[in-house]
Amino acid sequence: MTSFSPGRRGLFMATAGGALAVPFLMTGATQAQDQTPETSMTSTKTRGFNLGAFKVAVISDGTRLADNPHETYGQNQPKEAVAELLHANFLPADKFVNGFSPVLIDTGSQVVLFDTGMGEAGRESGSGKLIEGLKQAGYSPDQVSVVVLTHMHGDHIGGLMEGGAPAFKNARYVAGQVEYDFWKDPARVGTPAEGGHKGVVSKVVPLAEKMTFIKEGSEVVPGIVGMEAFGHSPGHMIFRIESQGKQLMLTADTANHFVLSLQKPDWEVRFDMDKAKAAATRKRVFDMIATERIPFIGYHMPFPAVGFVEKAEGGYRFVPVSYQFDV
Repeated sequence: MTSFSPGRRGLFMATAGGALAVPFLMTGATQAQDQTPETSMTSTKTRGFNLGAFKVAVISDGTRLADNPHETYGQNQPKEAVAELLHANFLPADKFVNGFSPVLIDTGSQVVLFDTGMGEAGRESGSGKLIEGLKQAGYSPDQVSVVVLTHMHGDHIGGLMEGGAPAFKNARYVAGQVEYDFWKDPARVGTPAEGGHKGVVSKVVPLAEKMTFIKEGSEVVPGIVGMEAFGHSPGHMIFRIESQGKQLMLTADTANHFVLSLQKPDWEVRFDMDKAKAAATRKRVFDMIATERIPFIGYHMPFPAVGFVEKAEGGYRFVPVSYQFDV
């Protein structure tokens, strides 16, 4: 049985008497705000664990409750088929909750943050909790040395700026070359991608001088390697994390729902820009994860967003993490 040593910098805690060490930290309160048709549920939670010598913290930037799952997932399927799959998995057929989970990895020499959540624009609706979550995990924004953008949709780049200035003033930045080139291009103006273009121009372009652009196989820092996983966005990247022989995949938005996107990887998702390529990428990535039996963190998986998958009936069954990292 693998042994994981206790963490540091507030990722782990002990009881007041110090008798029982708790290897996961989950903090914060959740409150629902009555908004329709979409409701954001304010949530500030962190969960930490060891991966070899690395310290990992998953941070909830918030969650959002929305109506009509079939309008987002399974767009190429009858409404009744989506409802039936949700019902079979003990989920409501008329509503769904979407979470947003940036990840911090402390390698011992670098503090690497993957994605930045909604930022200021999300706070009115109860998200934008990354900075608060970092503090609960024992870190300040100034301690972040590398910010990695898996892709440049608004829920991943929204927290790059705070009050008109970089939120992580001591960090350098890493992003996919294909992704940046697509969103920066003025050719996006007048197309459905214009809103995303404007977000990148305001949030990402001002940081370009401090940014390293990567492709397949590029190393972010020792032990963290980028992989191309295009489809959800034109240059969507995922990352393999390895320390002392232990591995973890950060799959970002390769799958957007733990049932609808994993059990039915061919079902079209509204947020996938190239739906056929996104489906092919889902199957390739999760075939690999299932075959290698390694854990993954998915940005939109149910908090703490960590789990495993096994192949099942043409898709994958999500197995949420329990005590695998604390024994």
